[in-house]
Amino acid sequence: MKITLCGGGSWGTAIARLLSNKGHDVNFYIRNKSVIYDIKKNKENSKYLPGAKFENEINLTNNLLSVLKDIDIFVLAVPTTSSREILEEIKNYLGENVIIVNLSKGFEVDTLKRISEISKEILSRNPFVALSGPSHAEEVGKDIPTTVVASSENLDASKIIQREFSTPIFRIYTNSDLIGVEIGGALKNIIALAAGMNDGLNYGDNSKAALMTRGVYEMSKLGITLGANPHTFNGLSGIGDLIVTCTSMHSRNRRAGILIGKGMSMQDACKEVGQVVEGVKTVESTYKLSKIYNIEMPITKVLYEILYKNYDPRKAVYELMTRKNKDEIEQIFFE
Repeated sequence: MKITLCGGGSWGTAIARLLSNKGHDVNFYIRNKSVIYDIKKNKENSKYLPGAKFENEINLTNNLLSVLKDIDIFVLAVPTTSSREILEEIKNYLGENVIIVNLSKGFEVDTLKRISEISKEILSRNPFVALSGPSHAEEVGKDIPTTVVASSENLDASKIIQREFSTPIFRIYTNSDLIGVEIGGALKNIIALAAGMNDGLNYGDNSKAALMTRGVYEMSKLGITLGANPHTFNGLSGIGDLIVTCTSMHSRNRRAGILIGKGMSMQDACKEVGQVVEGVKTVESTYKLSKIYNIEMPITKVLYEILYKNYDPRKAVYELMTRKNKDEIEQIFFE
C-alpha cells in the first residue's frame, strides 16, 4: 500500500521502519532536515531511534503536502498538541477514503477532545483508527515481539490496518471500543508519571503495585462515564500499556516522574527527558474532565497539584494513603 507517515520522533520512526521493511511504499514526512539527512546517510534515525536500520528504500521529505496524493493510509505520529494543526493542514489534500491512523495518546487541552473527535471534526469522511498498546519504540525498532490494538468505529478500516501493519514480530488485535482504547492510552501516562515519582521518592514495589491497580480503576471510572466498555481496560490498551509504561525506563513519563520525585521541577524534568512527555498535558486535561463530570480521581488530582501547584510529592502520597476508608469493589463496575 501507499502510506504517508507524519512525524519523525521515535515512535513514528519505528512504525515507518516497520512498514517500509514490510515492503509498503512509504513516504516519511519529517520537519527537521537534519534528521532526514541522518536517515539518508546512516539508514537510521540516530537522534530518536539509534540502531533501528531501514532495510528498504523510503521516501523522506519535509514537504507534507507533496506526499498526500493517491495514498491509502495517513499515519499521524506527532504529539497530541500538534494533531489539529496537521489535520487542518492536510484536509483539502486528502482523499476521503484514506484511512487515518493515529499513534499519539492524550486529549487536546483546550477542547478536551480525543484525537478521533478532532479528526471527525476536520475530516469527517475519513475512517479513523487508533493504534495503541504496550509498544515502546525502542523495542519495536529492535524487532522485539510486540502486540497492540487497532481500534475504530469502522471495522473494515481496523481490519485493513491489522492486515497491513502486522508482521511476525508485530501482532495486532482489533477492538471496536475506540473511546476505551483512546482513554486507556491517554491515562496510563498519568499513572506512569506517578509510578516514576514513586521510584524517585525511593518507595518500593508495594506502593507501585497499589498505584497501578488503583490507576486501572481510575482509568475505568472516566472511561465508563464517557461511554467506554469497561472490559477494554483489562486489555492491551489498558492494563497492558499501563504495565509497560509504569515499569520501563524506555517510558518518558516514568523517567520524568522519577526526576520530579527527586525534587526537579516539571519543566526541568521534561527538558532532561528530551522528548515530549505526553502525561504532563494529560494530567491537566483529565483533571478538567474529572471536574466537568464530577468524578473522583484522587491520583489525577494529586498529580495535578504536584505539577501545576508545586505540591510536595511526599505530602501527596500521605493524602492518598489517609483518604476515607472504603470497600475495594466499588459500585461503578456493576452499573
